[in-house]
Amino acid sequence: MQLAVVQGRATSTVRHPSLAAVKLLICQPLGNEGQAAGDPVLALDKLGAGAGDKVLLTSDGQGLRELVNDDNSPARWWTLGIVDE
Repeated sequence: MQLAVVQGRATSTVRHPSLAAVKLLICQPLGNEGQAAGDPVLALDKLGAGAGDKVLLTSDGQGLRELVNDDNSPARWWTLGIVDE
């Protein structure tokens, strides 16, 4: 699991069929001190997170396959929760 902040949404004209009905977020992973740690990642979101929200990301493959109902989805990260302040 990884704490991250949502920087915005990503759009695409062509998507893998498993991603057709899922919002894509650009998320900046955060380090222990709350600073940016590494490059931003693309995450799937079905929770309604938006720009500026802190989210908990996971790369759990089995959970993702269940989320999108596709065993061959190319996605890796997805939002597990929105962090309350």
